[in-house]
Amino acid sequence: MSNRNKPQLGTLGRRSVSLLTALTFLVLSVTGVIAFIQPFSIGVIGLHALMGFVFVALIILHIFNNSRPLSSYLRSKALWATLLLVGVLTGLFWWQPAPVKTVLGWSGNLGPAMERFEMSEDEMVFDYSPSPQYKMRLNVKTGSAYATQAPPHVAIWLENQGGYHIKTLLAPKEKTETPYYAFKHAGWEKAKREAEQEVDAVTSPTPNGSFDPADYILPSDSQESTPYQLLLEINQPGDDQASLVYSVEIDNSLPRTYQLLDLKGFPKREADDKNGKQVWGLYYMDETFTTALDLIDSALLTIQR
Repeated sequence: MSNRNKPQLGTLGRRSVSLLTALTFLVLSVTGVIAFIQPFSIGVIGLHALMGFVFVALIILHIFNNSRPLSSYLRSKALWATLLLVGVLTGLFWWQPAPVKTVLGWSGNLGPAMERFEMSEDEMVFDYSPSPQYKMRLNVKTGSAYATQAPPHVAIWLENQGGYHIKTLLAPKEKTETPYYAFKHAGWEKAKREAEQEVDAVTSPTPNGSFDPADYILPSDSQESTPYQLLLEINQPGDDQASLVYSVEIDNSLPRTYQLLDLKGFPKREADDKNGKQVWGLYYMDETFTTALDLIDSALLTIQR
C-alpha cells in the first residue's frame, strides 16, 4: 500500500470527530422528540442533557478541524442572514407568543414540577403533588363574569391555624391586585427572617409555628397533625371592586377526599396595631359587589392520600 493511499492521522481525527458528531446529533434528535411527546422521564432528560455536553465538545473539535473553511463563511454575506434568523427564532422561543405556546401545549412532557396551574375558558385547575402518595387538585369552575381575554389575578396559598402563611402554591402576577395574599406573604417573610436569627426558633418550632409545609401536609403521624387552610384570592383588575377570598380547612386526622371552598369575604386594611404593624380583616360583601361575585361559580378541592 503506497503512502499516498494510507490515511493520515489528521484525516482519521477529522473523520472520527465528524462521525461522532453525527451520531451524537442522532441521539439528541431522538431523545428530544421522545422528551417532547412522552411524559417526563429523568432517564430521557438526563441522557439528552449529558449527550448535549458531549455534542458541544465535539462541535468545538469540529470547528478546530475545519477552521479554514469556517473562517471563509464568516466573511460571506450569508453570515448576517443566519445571525438574524437565529436571533428571531431565539426571541420567539424565549418569549413564547400564542402560536409557540400552542405548539408547546401539544407536548406530553409536563415536567417534574410538584405544582401546575392551567387556566381555560371554563375552569382553572391547580395540581399540587408533594409526594406520589399525596395529590391535591383545586378545580375552580369559572362564572359568568370570567373572561379569558383579560383573566383575573389569582393567588393560592396555605395557612396554619394561627392564620400565618406557610406556603405559596400559586403566586399572583401582581401582588398589588391580591392585597390579602401580599399582606400574609410579607408577614411570613419577616417572621422567617427573624426566626433565622434565633436558632431556637428554627431548631425547635412549635407544631403550629413550623416553616416547613411538610409538617402540615405530610405529617409523620396524621393523628397528631395540625389542621391548616387553603386560601384562594381572586381579583379582576379595573372592575372597581375589591378582591374576594375563598378558603377551606384541611385536617389530615379527619381526611376527606372532596371539599368545597367557602367565600370568606373581601380583605380590608384596618388600623395598625400598637406596634405599628398592619392589620387586615375579611368582611362580608355589600351591594357594591356585582361582577366580582360571578368570577367563580364553584371551587372543589380534591385530595388523594
